Amino acid sequence: MLRAGIVGLPNIGKTTLFNAVTAQTSGVTANYAFSTSKPNVGVVTVPDERLAPLAKIVKTSVIVPATVEFVDIAGLVRGSSKGEGMGNQFLASIRETDTMIHVVRCFEDENIVHVDDTVDARRDIETIQIELALADLATVERRRERVQKGTKGGDKNAKAELEVLEKLHPALEEFLPAKSVSLTDEERAIARNFFLLTMKPTIYAANVMEATLAAPEDNEQVRAIRAIAESEGAECLVICAQLEADLVGLAPEEGREYLESLGVKSSGVDQLIQSAYRVLGLMSFLTAGEKEARAWTIPQGSRAQDAAGAIHSDIARGFIRAEIVSYDALLRAGSYAAAKEQGLTRLEGKDYIMQEGDVVNFRFNV
Repeated sequence: MLRAGIVGLPNIGKTTLFNAVTAQTSGVTANYAFSTSKPNVGVVTVPDERLAPLAKIVKTSVIVPATVEFVDIAGLVRGSSKGEGMGNQFLASIRETDTMIHVVRCFEDENIVHVDDTVDARRDIETIQIELALADLATVERRRERVQKGTKGGDKNAKAELEVLEKLHPALEEFLPAKSVSLTDEERAIARNFFLLTMKPTIYAANVMEATLAAPEDNEQVRAIRAIAESEGAECLVICAQLEADLVGLAPEEGREYLESLGVKSSGVDQLIQSAYRVLGLMSFLTAGEKEARAWTIPQGSRAQDAAGAIHSDIARGFIRAEIVSYDALLRAGSYAAAKEQGLTRLEGKDYIMQEGDVVNFRFNV
């Protein structure tokens, strides 16, 4: 399951956003640093408008969407890389995630204390980036020390690892993220084994007040975040964490109407989940039958046999063929039977590359 960590300074709206994303109130929101002493974890369903029509076609009432796990990680501060503010614990929590959602405060509110007294998106982002880079620098230096001993014995793997570490070290000393270092595919595969924080893809979430949500380009802080995201090749979303939390208490139709009244097309939460899918190169395929209509998450470019394994290892092991029809074609046909009659279904082998929206029935024998 995809695991996304929500990070940032204290008092910038992380837990409020987490509560909205997970549609719950288990997170503690408070106007002081470190109100989240332990990471809150919530499983979130991925919005997928295809499942309801698909369930209707196969006459099932059970819909199982794909899921994402969100982790609300307590606020980082200067010195977190050296253990300040329980930093070591929080950095370990980030290490266990697949992607980071970096929430940045873009609003003034005298009733909500800022850890540095003033709102400055560039400074706040730099603070987090420096702490993550320092933590990674310590990791690289420890690993380099161990690997150097292996190279003395002529270990080829140790030599290859050391070469990657030597490339990463100067960048981290300059507080640059490890992902900014030019590496070959082989070197990047080696670097993944270091579990560096700054190798993780980042999504910036600019947290604004409700009144400015419809025209974020007028917000100086948002413009600054977008410039940083563009320079890094990262995604940037504009959200109002408090509004998203308020929408949880409304019926879906009421929520949509309220967003429209603000001139906003869609929920920031939905955008956040979809963005996490994009940055991690994920996609969904669908299965449907009398028991359920379900979405499954796999990496883009996955083979049919790998997709079968996402359901169960036995299906992958006994894979024979994948009977596939595209969602759009099935919807037009109105049923599996009609799709077959119209020649819209096809049989594919284990090396078939799965496509977004494939509706699949795996044939297997174990």
